[in-house]
Amino acid sequence: MDRTRTVIDSEGMYTGNPDVPDDVFADVLGQIKDFVRTRVMPRELEIMNTDAIPADLRAQAAEMGLFGYAIPQEWGGLGLDLVQDVEVAMALGYTSLALRSMFGTNNGIAGQVLVGFGTREQQDQWLPGIASGEVVASFALTEPGAGSNPAGLRTSAKPDGDGWVIDGGKQFITNATEAGLFVVFARTDTGIAVFLVPAGAPGITVGAKDAKMGQEGSRTADVTFSQVRVGPDALVGGDGDVGYKAAMTSLARGRIHMAGLAVGTAQRALDESVAYAATATQGGTPIGDFQLVQAMLADQQTGVLAGRALAREAARAYVTGEDRRIAPSAAKLFCTEMAGKAADLAVQVHGGSGYMREVPVERIYRDVRLMRLYEGTSEIQRLIIGGGLVRAEKKKA
Repeated sequence: MDRTRTVIDSEGMYTGNPDVPDDVFADVLGQIKDFVRTRVMPRELEIMNTDAIPADLRAQAAEMGLFGYAIPQEWGGLGLDLVQDVEVAMALGYTSLALRSMFGTNNGIAGQVLVGFGTREQQDQWLPGIASGEVVASFALTEPGAGSNPAGLRTSAKPDGDGWVIDGGKQFITNATEAGLFVVFARTDTGIAVFLVPAGAPGITVGAKDAKMGQEGSRTADVTFSQVRVGPDALVGGDGDVGYKAAMTSLARGRIHMAGLAVGTAQRALDESVAYAATATQGGTPIGDFQLVQAMLADQQTGVLAGRALAREAARAYVTGEDRRIAPSAAKLFCTEMAGKAADLAVQVHGGSGYMREVPVERIYRDVRLMRLYEGTSEIQRLIIGGGLVRAEKKKA
């Protein structure tokens, strides 16, 4: 559910977000782009080599409202809708993806569970801290045997008096080492529920941060829940069966955000490629004068343009309610696969230099590989798209 006051006209067309009008949003987006280009990009190597976001960048991101840009204004967020969120994602994708990851779960898959499905009391308790960055929320869904498909969950929640006892283990949980709140999905006797579990609750163990291929500075870890007791107020929406719908809704929204992020990363790969092709020489001739190099640049540019248009259209269709299932998966599938190809071509344009550590396209090549895996693999997206089309046709018959 999108609780921003987005206006949709009588024909179902998107006409803007009255909470953040176009001129206000243009200023917000300009500030984010300036932050990315002037503050973050010069420190990309520092982020990569230290595997951490510098404290001063985190503080500035919080001051700018980036921890809550997609949280409604009534809880202290900026109140951007998904159409605007995609533009922000494209701006953030232009630099180290770890920056976006730092506040991505607050705005996205974790925060949106509360926005869309929490009780008023739960929202008032947690969303102000999430929006300010005082609280980092982690989306604790994935576990061994249950990644892209939450139906395979084994983490359990059993009634205990008027509360619950949670047992199980999660893996690859983003921001787990910094979390103040875990949004935990668990199986009950009646279905899948979701719980708000403070990170300091007895029985929670957070493992060491994972060593990953890329996205240095973005921290993931295993989380174990052993006889973790929570009260009745921890059950999101007060409903023991809301978990599956909450997961699917948050993931669908997040997939469109991910599409925008991939477009931003692909744009950076393209820009690095063009700059290199225009200046690097082979036999005294700029390599950009060679037609085969131009062909690689053309493929990158075409992918970026197509991906940008698709991400924007999917966001519009989601906000209007026209398509909240197939379009998010199609956008995520195309844009993340496209970004992978753009990064591969960027390394190829750079030749041997592109394989060297500390060259931007080498980092981008490693960073984008994860995009085809998280928030639903490319294979899962294909099943959602294909299956949805067939089911829709059967309904017509």
